[in-house]
Amino acid sequence: MNAIASRRDILKGGALVVALSFAPPLRAQTAKVAAKTVDPTQVDAYLAVHADGTVTIYSGKVDLGTGLRAAFPQIAAEELGLPIARIRLVEGDTDTTPDQAPTSGSNGIAKGGMQLRQAAATARQALVRMGAEKLGKPAADLDAIDGEIRPKAGGAGVSFAVLLADKSFDMKLDSKAPVRRPDTFRYVGKHVKRPDVPAKVMGSFVYAHNFELPGMLHGRVVRPPSMGAALETVEESSVSSIPGVQVVRLKNFLGVVAPDEWDAIRASRMLKATWSGGGLPATSDNLADWVRTRAASLGDETLDKRGDFEPAFAGGAKKLTADFYWPAQSHASLGPSCAVADVSNGEAKIWCSSQGTHRYRKHFATMLDIPTSKTSVYYLDGAGCYGMNGHEDAAADAAFLSRAVGKPVRVQWMREDEHGLDPKGPPQVITQEAALSPEGKIVAWRTQMWVPKATEGLPTIPLLSPAETGSKQTPGMGTGSVSQGGTPVYDVPNQQTLVHWLKETPLRPSHLRAPGKIGNLLAVETFMDEMALEAGRDPLAFRLEYLSDPRGRECLQRAAALFGWDARVQPRRDGKGRGIAYTQYKGNDTYVAMAMEVEVDGASGRVRVTRVAAAQDCGQIISPDGVRAQVEGCILQTIGRTLFEEVKFNSRNVTSRDWASYPILTFPDVPDLKIDLIDRPNEPPIGSGEGATAPVAAALANAVFDATGVRLRNVPFTAQRVKAAMLEGGARHG
Repeated sequence: MNAIASRRDILKGGALVVALSFAPPLRAQTAKVAAKTVDPTQVDAYLAVHADGTVTIYSGKVDLGTGLRAAFPQIAAEELGLPIARIRLVEGDTDTTPDQAPTSGSNGIAKGGMQLRQAAATARQALVRMGAEKLGKPAADLDAIDGEIRPKAGGAGVSFAVLLADKSFDMKLDSKAPVRRPDTFRYVGKHVKRPDVPAKVMGSFVYAHNFELPGMLHGRVVRPPSMGAALETVEESSVSSIPGVQVVRLKNFLGVVAPDEWDAIRASRMLKATWSGGGLPATSDNLADWVRTRAASLGDETLDKRGDFEPAFAGGAKKLTADFYWPAQSHASLGPSCAVADVSNGEAKIWCSSQGTHRYRKHFATMLDIPTSKTSVYYLDGAGCYGMNGHEDAAADAAFLSRAVGKPVRVQWMREDEHGLDPKGPPQVITQEAALSPEGKIVAWRTQMWVPKATEGLPTIPLLSPAETGSKQTPGMGTGSVSQGGTPVYDVPNQQTLVHWLKETPLRPSHLRAPGKIGNLLAVETFMDEMALEAGRDPLAFRLEYLSDPRGRECLQRAAALFGWDARVQPRRDGKGRGIAYTQYKGNDTYVAMAMEVEVDGASGRVRVTRVAAAQDCGQIISPDGVRAQVEGCILQTIGRTLFEEVKFNSRNVTSRDWASYPILTFPDVPDLKIDLIDRPNEPPIGSGEGATAPVAAALANAVFDATGVRLRNVPFTAQRVKAAMLEGGARHG
């Protein structure tokens, strides 16, 4: 693609658009797209047939490293009967793609991909009707094959391009249009190479970080020494020695802009300013107690109730209780957030790595007081996000600075910004209570949790810059569905899940991969092991006893077989152990079972995961390689979150602002991974971006118990914490 051509110019000319082009960065777009609908009820919102026989598909869902750039063409190619090589993808461009909601919750394929499938099936049906008229044959005798409508029995056909004659379909998406049968699949379920990998390997891929616009300046925002502090004074003369620097102040928002990035960095550090007020209501040292006893409450809610817990618990022969804590965590993206904005002439164009470009288009328009119709957001790859990190914050920073100076501005956060300012996964406090019968049967089980409640109808996570500038944005908290996963998926007669909703958290919260589910499942699945021990049962056999769902049972049994599970009741206590955990993600989604082996160093308390075996059933698999990569990524990231990650903060600010104070899993810590993917081609796909995160912490904790005889209930399982628990356990049993 020519570097001086705009995407809109290409679209207007009817040429093929390659959204995942690895050419040099595009020039700023100024022309609007001609007659391209983005109405998600219209077929033309999702695909276009070009005169050269190629097809462009348009997706509001974006590839976050999840492999959608391979999977979406597979889906479209299958339904259209077109070779994958002739399909190109445009993603996350608010001017040309339909609003399919943010790419989150493992819904990229489960929702976005299935919308594309129906659009392509509708298009195929229309093309077959056109072909029948052109060829003078019954539609039932025809099919779409290699870009043509041909007789199923063989013979000459007519190309899509001739049939459509460069026109649009101009028809509604038919939700009942018949899709291809799995036994006819040519592309779905097969390995397809990801088209973005070669350019990423060769260093020619255009990320948000190396995207450029003509005349672009560089910006940095100066944040207060205490969260929520007010800006009192600014000495602009303190940066006068740096040529070309402009200081931007908008109420409590303070930034600098310069032609050279290093000059912007220097100016942000040299600029003298005074601040007042601010601070946090708790610290990381007392956070668990603050959550349970001092945080403002929004009341209680019973999320799930079966039978009658209270009398069943009171009448139980053996009662068990346990408290768990999951800390605030950072998204910890390896690269800091970055965005480019051009806000001028009454329009806003923003390039960033947002998971929800359409949603944030409206938000950016509101905060800038510019009509949504004159605001555009374009997706570019970033350094990962796992929910919502600082991508949109950096975009808002760039937008305010650009509007102030009237030129395009690029903002890249520093590492201390990313670790210190990204919205955090919120803390969780969980209590488990259960009672067993004299025969060791579970007769009552209750989960209680203390978690922040997401603001109902909140359009986006509130951003830093709009709050500092006093611009419009809806106040509230975005946390994700942090209460999910607290209800056991097992057949227990008297069950209750009770949530104590919190009105606040000390740090700005947001969705962090599998929000709440990992901590909740840590509590549920380690408690399941505790009950198995009390009942004198092997943990795997005990789970199967209470699990009637055949897909869940198969998942557990296949994970155990892959691992080589050795059944026993008592822990080994010799420094090497195995654990198992299971979930049906969100209670009605992907099935995942996981067995894990650990080694615990008795002298230091260091835990090392040596091998993992996981089985996953996510329904129909579109791209096996993509699913496998997601499962592996889920496991590795969550091992790191369980062993190492905790945001440290004092009464003023986050203090864990680098990789030394916020460590993550490193390459030497990567265990042996074995993955068993259960493909169900006749079932709908139900997502694989998050499910395999959920059982990791529980399997790990159960393995540590097997190795040491010590229960770990407070994350992270640092060497110091494990050593202290071992010493305490030894003293208790001595």
